[in-house]
Amino acid sequence: MIEIQDLTKYYQRGGAPALQNVTVQIPEGNIGLLGENGAGKTTFIKICLGLLAPTSGTARVLGMANTERELRRKVGYMPEDDVLPPDLSPMDLLVRLGRVSGLPFRAAMERAHDVLYLVGLGEERFRPIEGFSVGMKQRVKLAQALVHDPKVVFLDEPTSGMDPQGRDEMLQLIRSIREKLQINILLSTHLLVDVERTCDAVVILREGQLIAQGYLKDLLAGFEDLVYVRVSGDLDGFAQRLQSAGLRVSVIGSELALEFDGERVYEILWREAANHGVQVRRVERQGHTLEQLFLRLHKAAPTK
Repeated sequence: MIEIQDLTKYYQRGGAPALQNVTVQIPEGNIGLLGENGAGKTTFIKICLGLLAPTSGTARVLGMANTERELRRKVGYMPEDDVLPPDLSPMDLLVRLGRVSGLPFRAAMERAHDVLYLVGLGEERFRPIEGFSVGMKQRVKLAQALVHDPKVVFLDEPTSGMDPQGRDEMLQLIRSIREKLQINILLSTHLLVDVERTCDAVVILREGQLIAQGYLKDLLAGFEDLVYVRVSGDLDGFAQRLQSAGLRVSVIGSELALEFDGERVYEILWREAANHGVQVRRVERQGHTLEQLFLRLHKAAPTK
């Protein structure tokens, strides 16, 4: 779906790069583009769309260079910012954008009706956008990205500002777009649970550098289950004692995460706690999750 080769982007000469030597091949499907704020996700998307020129390197989408005009007919873009014209209705906006994308007027009208019903705005399609809630505006932005029947849609923080119910409905919509319309999706977000619910594969950026890519099931298969431990007392000191006893330990927030490799983990934990007078307040084993993968990768990845 997307081929990136040695992609680098500087906004200011002598400044830190927004992207640095990123090379990645992204398959078709629902793909999560993950990273903390400032990781380079929006820059990555804008270069793929041809809205920004890279400092060096190349980006190809659907086999076309990001500078090719024909690519604009085959991609959709839902930006993070509120860029909707307040005086237009969703119907007016989608028909105009459908026409800009090359659809005849009647086809643009039909497609606008269909897409607005799909995103749950069928009854509000003739109301001015200025009176819409944040969640409704997010649905309009999603609809305008779909109106011309693209092959791939770029979604930049699609659940931003939404309440829990609206966020849940948006995630269901994103999943159904791939299943019902066979449209590929690149979902850019810092919310790990959004990716877990909607995506099959991930690309993870940190400070403009690629630190992981691949299908979720394959990436998570390489990580052991974790035993989370909360103690009263010297957390770092107890972690060092457990490491000296042969356990693999990470400090995550106010807890210890022990890599589970059999019942010996519990034997060593209780023995060392008794030997050193440490009070154990909580012990819970959890299977591998995207959050665990994300935290470990960020801890292990070198900074620039």
